[in-house]
Amino acid sequence: MASITHDVPINTPNLWRLETPGTTGWQRTARVGDPRKYFMVSTDSHANEPPDLWESRIEPKYRERVPRIITDKEGVQWRYCEGYRPDKVRVMSFEGEDWVRSKAGADVQQRITDNRSDGVDVEIIYPNKGLAMWATPDPVFANAQCKVWNDWAWEQYGPYPESMLPVASIATGDLPGAMAEIERTAKLGFRALSLPCKPIWGGHDVDHVNYNLPHFDPMWRLIEETDQAITFHVSTGRDPRAARGNGGAVINYVTHSLAPTIEPVANLCASGVLERFKKLRFATVEAGIGWVPWLMTAMDEAYRKHHMWVRPKLQGLPSDYFKAHGLATFQEDPVGLALAEPFGLMDNFAWANDYPHHEGTWPHSAEAIERTMPMLSDASRAKILGLNAARFFKIEVPERYRQAAA
Repeated sequence: MASITHDVPINTPNLWRLETPGTTGWQRTARVGDPRKYFMVSTDSHANEPPDLWESRIEPKYRERVPRIITDKEGVQWRYCEGYRPDKVRVMSFEGEDWVRSKAGADVQQRITDNRSDGVDVEIIYPNKGLAMWATPDPVFANAQCKVWNDWAWEQYGPYPESMLPVASIATGDLPGAMAEIERTAKLGFRALSLPCKPIWGGHDVDHVNYNLPHFDPMWRLIEETDQAITFHVSTGRDPRAARGNGGAVINYVTHSLAPTIEPVANLCASGVLERFKKLRFATVEAGIGWVPWLMTAMDEAYRKHHMWVRPKLQGLPSDYFKAHGLATFQEDPVGLALAEPFGLMDNFAWANDYPHHEGTWPHSAEAIERTMPMLSDASRAKILGLNAARFFKIEVPERYRQAAA
């Protein structure tokens, strides 16, 4: 077992994370301590909430419904959540970096240190345990859970605006409650919102309201007025653990977690929402970017070839609205990065280290960036590593980085 800086031991299954082709020919790097380092924003990091956060803070009438661990009469522990099938708690034995990742992120000062040592200047923070807040068919209950997260997140991270930007969680299935919470969080100081990929939790149902419908126009108008960015994080529309057995870990990650994040993008780009609300800006989070060129092409193909059925008629193609309003975040996606410049998406992609998750790049983000971004120009790397996020989330880029880029 080797070791690196941060005193984080590297167990054998993680040694591949150290592989790098280097930075020969690069004008700037992602290396900490390099005076030419890029300004870097992790557009997707995660809190490590106290396990009793919702049980201790939520309204008493909801206390028995919050996600929790239940022990049955045989002594077997089960993870209970209204929107998920019961899940037996497995005792996992992590080693090395995997153990460190499973424990990191709870202490605010330590996460600042962890991210600084990984080259991150600012992190955008989403729930971790709280991703289950939307996992209920009752959006009013979901909204009550979101309020708990929002209050706690602002208490934790609000005092550190130079390093941390927490994202407010909103349960859009409860439209009046959602709008009240959007207004409340804007007054607190939140600059971004996390909306579920589907307003109503669960499988597809044509009778459920969705973001393409005028039903949500009052919410879009309010978001424009409060000038908050919209984000759609993976695993927030339906159960991301729908497969079990052989290959389940891979199937769930690719099919049931990442893929549904496409749905809100198509809803916004094909429906005319972005013509009515021209100031909206939205991002998909942790879903990768390789699918974006395909989706843009597929939406345009459907718009042209199914013209006889398409309503409404748009002023542009659906892909035009993604380019003008959209952002997609990723950790490592060499396929998507290779397509960024050919498809003109340098302004629409944004990197993240996904701290402290296992699928993220912390604490070896520089190596990951060097492995996956050699084909990009210096200007494109600078945009994708930090400048696109700065524009989207309205983060001020420090003077030292502006001077280095001049």
